[in-house]
Amino acid sequence: MSPSLQDLISDLKEKNGTKIVMLVADGLGGLPITPGGKTELETASTPNLDQLATEGTTGQHTPVAAGVTNGSGPGHLALFGYDPLQFQIGRGVLEALGIDVEVGDRDVAIRGNFCTIDADGIVTDRRAGRISSEIGARLAQKLHDNVRIPGVEVLVKPVKEYRLVIRFRADGLVDNVADTDPLQTGFKTLEPRATDSASEKTAQIAAEFLRQAKEILKDESPANFLMMRGFAKFPDIKTMEQVYGLRSVAIAVYPMYRGLAKLVGMDVVDPGQTFADQIETAKRFWNDYDFFFLHYKYTDSTGEDGNFPKKVEMIEALDAELDKLMALKPDVLVVTGDHSTPSRLKSHSWHAVPLLIHANATSRPDDVTSFGERAVAHGGLGNIKAIEIMPLAMAHALRLQKYGA
Repeated sequence: MSPSLQDLISDLKEKNGTKIVMLVADGLGGLPITPGGKTELETASTPNLDQLATEGTTGQHTPVAAGVTNGSGPGHLALFGYDPLQFQIGRGVLEALGIDVEVGDRDVAIRGNFCTIDADGIVTDRRAGRISSEIGARLAQKLHDNVRIPGVEVLVKPVKEYRLVIRFRADGLVDNVADTDPLQTGFKTLEPRATDSASEKTAQIAAEFLRQAKEILKDESPANFLMMRGFAKFPDIKTMEQVYGLRSVAIAVYPMYRGLAKLVGMDVVDPGQTFADQIETAKRFWNDYDFFFLHYKYTDSTGEDGNFPKKVEMIEALDAELDKLMALKPDVLVVTGDHSTPSRLKSHSWHAVPLLIHANATSRPDDVTSFGERAVAHGGLGNIKAIEIMPLAMAHALRLQKYGA
C-alpha cells in the first residue's frame, strides 16, 4: 500500500517555535437568497478578513469529495489532515468525548436529539424548540434513571440544549446502525436498523431504549421523544503530536468539537462563552502550545435556521474580534469552515468552502482583496482538498523538511 499524505507529512515533520492558528467558522460558506445576489459572507462587512485576504493567499476547499454534503465530524477531521473516507467516525463518540464521557472497547456511543412528535408519532420539531440546557439536563436524567435493559449498562448524559449522549455498554456491540432521524418534519422517526448482522444486537438495544423513552417522555412538552444519530465505537487514530509534532489545544465551546479535538489528541481547555473569551484563552495559553484550534459555531446554527441576516451578523461579529487574534502574531493563520451551510437551504451543503492562509513570512499574495465566495474562487490556492490544508499550514510554519534529494 502506498503511503498516505498524512504518512508523508509525519515523516517530514520537524519542530520549531512557530505558532499555527486554525479558526473554523462552522458552516461558513453560503448562497445568495436570490439568484445573482450576494452570499452571507459577501454581504457582511468584514474589514479584518478582507485585509487578511489581501495579505495572504485565498481559495476554496472541498471537505470530502465533489458533490458530497458532509457533517461536522468528517469536515473537521479533514481540516486536521485526517482523510474522512478512511476515518469514518460517528458523532456519538465525538459528543461523548466532548462532555468527558468515557468510551471503551465494550461501548457504543450515540448522539441524541430531543424532538417533538404529535399524537400520530409524526415529528413536528426536530430540535424540540431548542429547549434550554436546564430542561435538556432534567430530561436526560429522567431517562438515565428510568430506562432499564437487561444485560446492558445504559448511560444518558445531557450535552447542550436539545442534545444528549446515550452510551450502551455490553459485550458484542457493533456500531453499524442507521440513524433514526428522518431529517425533516412531517415524518415518523425511523427504526434503528442494523446495516450488518454483527450490529443486530446494538439495533435491538436501541429499539428497546426508544420504546421505553417514548413512554417516559410522553407527558413532556415540547421534548416528548428523541432521535438517535451517529452510532459509534472508539476508532484507532494517531494523535496530532504523532502526525505533526505539534502540541495542540482546542478552544471550542460546543461539546462535539471538543470531542473531535480529544479524538486526535488535542488538549481541551475552558474556552469561556464568547469568541472574545476564546481569544483571551488563546492568549493565556500562547506559550504552551504550537497549534490552536478555535471553533466558532454561530455561522452554522444561523444558517441551519434559515436566518440570512443573522448569519451575516454573526460573520461580522467574528470579524470584529480578529484584530485581537492577530495581535498574538501567529506565524500562520488559517480561516475557513468545515462545510457550507447556506441560509437558503437551511442545511449543510456540498458547496466549496472559502479558505484563506495568512503567513507574514511566506504568503504569496494573489489578486484577491476581499473574503467572499466569488473572490476566493479566483484565489491562488485554487480549490484544494481539505486534507491538504494542514500540510500547507505546516509548510508555511517552516515545519516540514525537504522531500527527497
